[in-house]
Amino acid sequence: MKDNVKLAGALIFAPVFLLLMILFWKDHLWSLYEKGIEHTFQNLTFNVPLIVTSLTVSIVVPAAILFGWRYIFRKYSKLKKIYHRQKIARMILSNKFYDSKSVKSRITDRMVQKITYFPRFYYRVKDGYIIIRIAMDMSRFQSRFMELGKEFENGFFCDLVSTDMEDGFFTYKLLYDAGKNRISIDDAVVNKGSMKLMKHIDWAFDKLPHMLISGGTGGGKTYFILTLVKSLVASGADVRILDPKNADLADLEGVLKGKVFSRKNGIMMTLRKSVEDMMSRMDEMKNHPNYRTGENYAYLGYKPVFIIFDEYVAFMDMLDFKERDKAIQDIKQIVMLGRQAGFFLVAGAQRPDAKYFADGIRDQFNFRVSLGQMSETGYGMLFGETDKAFVNKDIKGRGYAYAGTGNIMEFYSPLIPNGYDFIEEIRLAKEGTQGAQTATAASGSESAQVTTEEE
Repeated sequence: MKDNVKLAGALIFAPVFLLLMILFWKDHLWSLYEKGIEHTFQNLTFNVPLIVTSLTVSIVVPAAILFGWRYIFRKYSKLKKIYHRQKIARMILSNKFYDSKSVKSRITDRMVQKITYFPRFYYRVKDGYIIIRIAMDMSRFQSRFMELGKEFENGFFCDLVSTDMEDGFFTYKLLYDAGKNRISIDDAVVNKGSMKLMKHIDWAFDKLPHMLISGGTGGGKTYFILTLVKSLVASGADVRILDPKNADLADLEGVLKGKVFSRKNGIMMTLRKSVEDMMSRMDEMKNHPNYRTGENYAYLGYKPVFIIFDEYVAFMDMLDFKERDKAIQDIKQIVMLGRQAGFFLVAGAQRPDAKYFADGIRDQFNFRVSLGQMSETGYGMLFGETDKAFVNKDIKGRGYAYAGTGNIMEFYSPLIPNGYDFIEEIRLAKEGTQGAQTATAASGSESAQVTTEEE
């Protein structure tokens, strides 16, 4: 399969060429069929215009098709499988993942190389994933076969999702064409401690608490944060917003009254109060009659609390040493202790400067997202040391995400329709939540009244 593309091109060129030649020479071919070869050759005359025309058209048309071969590969994902299998074959050959020996050729009587061992690679595409299985046959290449993840990831421009060892095979699972898994903002819903962000990516905040978002101007960071706010408010969560730049998020003050802060004192107060609320809840949980070891806030009926802190690094730069130390200590307590009590931090920054994420704070952000174009240094600050090949594309809302799986994947934030009014949609989400809570309370009261009457 090392020449798969050429063979596929030949399989296209040859039939088209022959079909066109038959159409041009159909009269002569019919004469040959009716009168036989001997009679045809005795009366053979060279029709030069026909020869020139037939050859020109029969060569130009399939050549034009082949010229569009690259476009065809981009247009039809099924044809890319041909190219992928060629890449795997050439990788095997270039790395010499085979054994051979010299033998004498029976035809030329010369010494030639004969392959005595060749590995078994199996390739398939299923449900948007490329699955490559390699037989573990105890060859001397076996350990190397288990280290090919980055080669596949970079060679196919895919994201390695998982690896698995089963039944004598080592399996690589790669996400193919991540852009097709993008969802709309209406599909970004919260359910049972998890938020849907792409078809294959969820932020399971109950298991992977705290999110760190990084991205430059125009990358879609603000829209993504507003999407989180809308979904969290719709779920009934307690959302507290800190916007030190008094920008887009601060506009939500009229909708989320008493929950939006843009001045230094208000932000510092909210961080301190969040820590106090968290400590108080932890004490309440311990004394709750239904408390069980290992269960979290949701089991006891508490609502999650989300502190949305945009421009985190910019705010820290505004503080003096004592204020900064106090703020970082509050942040540290939230990210270290918040998971069990249901307190979660979402921090946004253009560059996650390491000095403000010291003492293991950055490692507590189990979900990390980059949006827009970033430098290698920026990716390093966000994701740490990695051999991931980052590629910048001019697509708003596109970047990379680490979802706690050990792999960094291409990420597309939920799509926002043109003219989408976040202020109005968040207001409606809040009213809908309050209406549902009122209905639930009324239902509970009616149920209690009926019980009393029956008694």
